[in-house]
Amino acid sequence: MVISKLGVFITLTFCTTLLATTFLNLLPIEVLYLYIATSVITFAVYAFDKSAARKGKWRVPETRLHVLSLLGGWPGAYCAQEKLRHKSAKVSFKRMYWATVALNLTAFIWLFSEQGKYLINGVFA
Repeated sequence: MVISKLGVFITLTFCTTLLATTFLNLLPIEVLYLYIATSVITFAVYAFDKSAARKGKWRVPETRLHVLSLLGGWPGAYCAQEKLRHKSAKVSFKRMYWATVALNLTAFIWLFSEQGKYLINGVFA
């Protein structure tokens, strides 16, 4: 349960930071929208995969779940793992999941660098 508490802490801290930086105009609102959209989509894909697993149907490849997390859907993935109890016990999956979280958080922090600001201004200007 320690990992779960740490996961909750990381997820809530990130979401709070994302909201604060958006409302302080340090990031454009579109970044918030992207994280929300990818998280909702990722949660839905996890739910679809959980349903498919129960019915013995075609499953979503784990690589696809990791790509969604890497692209910003990791908060939704975390919620799905906890609420749906899906992909929450497989150690190799969890390791890769947390690697995608670390990479995404690194990219998020990079957005505040000069190069990151330049990219944001170019994309959202």
